[in-house]
Amino acid sequence: MEATKEIYIYGMSGHGRVVADVALACGYTIAGWIDDADTNQVPNWETFERSHTNGAIALGIGDNLTRSRIADRIILAGHTLPPLIHPSAIISPSATIGIGSLVMPLCVVNANAVIAQGSIVNSGAIVEHDCILGAYSHISPNASLAGGVSVGDFTHIGIGSAILQNITVGKNTLVGAGAVVINNLPDNCTAVGVPAKIIRS
Repeated sequence: MEATKEIYIYGMSGHGRVVADVALACGYTIAGWIDDADTNQVPNWETFERSHTNGAIALGIGDNLTRSRIADRIILAGHTLPPLIHPSAIISPSATIGIGSLVMPLCVVNANAVIAQGSIVNSGAIVEHDCILGAYSHISPNASLAGGVSVGDFTHIGIGSAILQNITVGKNTLVGAGAVVINNLPDNCTAVGVPAKIIRS
């Protein structure tokens, strides 16, 4: 009989509760919660660390930069960050899913796609063949990346947006909801509209 898998969820926001649902669907039991907010309900990181020397932790944090900082803390302390892939997601056997990443319900990740550490592929998103998602990026619900798209570290692709084939989207860039990206985007910009235009850099 297989041993019960336990996992802690770091972050009690709405995103954290969604991560808990995915963990449960993956066969984990929720051993507890960690949150650094001013609350008496659950331990913060320092309190947690005093009584836990190892174990699996899931990143229940939506903000890319904060998720990265928390992941570094978890890894340095010797805990594990297993990827969580909802059973309803379709993942190619040749795709790579990094540690601490989250693939939500009804996603498609096709052949040779690479999902780097700590990334989120949110509900119903499509990541086509040969795409590369940088570390701690976030592909929002129902966004679609055509084949060969490259997304930089810490970049957020908005809900329902579309990135055309072989496009590169730079690091720390925001693509607005419903945008259609037909040209490469540089680092550190915001692009919105159909077709997407840079409005801030």
